This record gives sequence, structure tokens and C-alpha cells, in this order.
Amino acid sequence: MNRLWAAGLAALLVLGAARAETVTVPAPGEKDTCPVCGMFVALYPEWVATVLYQDGHAHHFDGAKDLFKYLLDMPKWAPGHRAEDIETIAVTDYYYVEKIDARTAWYVIGSDTLGPMGHELVPHATREEAEEFLADHAGKRILRFDEVTLELLENLDAGRF
Repeated sequence: MNRLWAAGLAALLVLGAARAETVTVPAPGEKDTCPVCGMFVALYPEWVATVLYQDGHAHHFDGAKDLFKYLLDMPKWAPGHRAEDIETIAVTDYYYVEKIDARTAWYVIGSDTLGPMGHELVPHATREEAEEFLADHAGKRILRFDEVTLELLENLDAGRF
């Protein structure tokens, strides 16, 4: 019995270590709007993404797609802010609806699941969850943070994956 318990505990530890860590960021307020599209972010808690600056200031987004538009063109969307002043970048994990580190998340594009702004990068904490989502929701590709480009986002908006 002890060996079975130990094996179960070891499996839980391995699975837990494979998941991206959750991060703590402030929740959007009722009147917070996405700096990219202007939508009220709190209306879409399952899609919220957040940039938290070192001074405690936060910008919230209604999905990972607008978050990436912001990050990839900060002079346009965040005049006066600098990327090196960002403390945390968070996205909401699709399955667990928890805030996870955007830099370590796995993103699925081209799926049948639409976000508030249409075709979306759907965030997941693990590659396995992203692969499961891809298969279950007719996704086209899995991407990492550094693979997202402005061209990819333009194509996503146009329904090209």
C-alpha cells in the first residue's frame, strides 16, 4: 500500500511541476477598457490578459490577441511605457480560468473557439493541454510567446491561420 501511495504522490508532483505557475495580477475594474480595442475587459473574465508594470500600474486586455498587439507595438498602444518596465504578463488559462505567465503559455490558433474579438490565441498552461484543445476544437497550430508576430495577428484577424 505504501508503494502505491508513493507512486501516486510522485505522479502528482510530476504533473504539478509540468503546469505553468499561476501569477498574481490585479483584476480589471468595472470601467477598465482594453487599450487596443476599447472594450470593457471585466465583461470577459475567461479571456482577460494583463500587463503589470513595476510601479503597480496595470493594463488589461479582452484576450491574448490584443495583449500581443500592445506588446508588439508599444509606441502606438502604450506611449510613455517601456517594455523593460513590465513586471508580469498574464493570460487566462482556457481550461482552468487561472492567470498564468504569458511567456511560458502555449497558444492555439485557428480553432472553432472565438474570443470577444473573434479568432483568438487560446492560452494553455501545458503543451499537453494545448494539444488536447487543438484536437477537440479543430485548431490549426500551437505557438509559443516568442513566435507571435504582428503579421500573424493580422492574419488571425482576417481568419487566416
